[in-house]
Amino acid sequence: MKNFTPTKYTLKCVATSREFVDEGWMLDNPECKTPSLVRADYAQKQIEVKSDDYGFYKFCDWLPVKRILSGSSAPVTYKSEALAKHLGLSNLWITLNGYCPSKGVKMSTCSFKETEAYSVCARIDEKEERIMVVASAGNTARAFAKVCSDNNIKLLLVVPSDNLSALWFTEPLNDCVKLIACDKGGDYFDAINLSNIALKSSKFYAEGGAKNIARRDGMSTTVLSAVTTIGRIPDYYFQAVGSGTGAIAAWEANMRLIEDGRFGSNLMKLIVSQNAPFVPMYDAWRADSREMLPYDAKKARRDAELIDAKVLSNRKPPYGLAGGLYDALKATGGDIMVATNAQVRRMRKLFKELEGIDIYSAPAVALASLVKMVENGSIDKDACIMLNITGAGEEALTANRELWYLKPSKVFSLTPDVDDVVSSVEALF
Repeated sequence: MKNFTPTKYTLKCVATSREFVDEGWMLDNPECKTPSLVRADYAQKQIEVKSDDYGFYKFCDWLPVKRILSGSSAPVTYKSEALAKHLGLSNLWITLNGYCPSKGVKMSTCSFKETEAYSVCARIDEKEERIMVVASAGNTARAFAKVCSDNNIKLLLVVPSDNLSALWFTEPLNDCVKLIACDKGGDYFDAINLSNIALKSSKFYAEGGAKNIARRDGMSTTVLSAVTTIGRIPDYYFQAVGSGTGAIAAWEANMRLIEDGRFGSNLMKLIVSQNAPFVPMYDAWRADSREMLPYDAKKARRDAELIDAKVLSNRKPPYGLAGGLYDALKATGGDIMVATNAQVRRMRKLFKELEGIDIYSAPAVALASLVKMVENGSIDKDACIMLNITGAGEEALTANRELWYLKPSKVFSLTPDVDDVVSSVEALF
């Protein structure tokens, strides 16, 4: 691997504009009284993309990382021919995250959650002795498990029992990765609740989710890939969302690229999508409400169970806080759309037929929204469009290969006993 110097940056609070030094694993501005994201302000204002042998870290100028970890792959952007022709679009670009060696992308967990994991884990100080806790609905857990296993980083994963099938791997994991689960019928929010109880132990620390600059800036490499490949900032950005963190990251990357000065000055119109019937952010957006609307827990769990794209089932997303998805959509003139399971299944089939790559349900949700806008004439056929395919290639990767599944060390009820959780997770490591 090439020489690497830790990236230089400071932190800036979105709500107050206060700038401060990152003293370690800072997720918030400690002086801010209102909910707000903090952003990394990088010393390098014009990005210099490194060679492909850096993997994901080819974008390290704009990643808050202390080191380079092994095994990464960067997103790859290419100009669509077959899908573009089918839709009558002249300038459709696909940013591919997944496993497709013929396109030059080799994410071994088949999901763009690897961009989060390789960034977050490279932000961790090598002297850190505590154990990182990550709650996930599936793909994020698989990505963090793989990265931590390959790089010997201690990790506690918390996943709903109904989503454990997502924790497949091509080989057994290092013993530094442990898994607990919340009982059947639970969803991502229940997993977050369980992880918060585990964090009552001083042996553990929170990865931080959307508040972690490394997670967002890792995801922003999809936009960096697109813009440095196309040579300009696109007019539209399409992505499915569970938390909206990827779309927030896209907006933040967009602003850095404007400041770079070489790729144009436009803000991409963010078109994000949810899978019906689980559409809490869509409902809030349609009501023009910064706050999420009331969502009965039983109904939310039931709705989450019904959707094909299980990874999109976040009940408490970073929607209304300063710098969150609501602000991103307002700033870019964006919108939230919805796709049904039937539409999702058609889009998966369509993409496979035209582009030759199998995709997950989540990116099919995004494609459904693009198709809808084309069909109703609400998008210029010559617009520069970025379609973020957030997961692909599982069929190709797993064909004729025996898979290994990570099993939970313990399954907890949806109303777990605090002392039992704390003592149980401490005993795992």
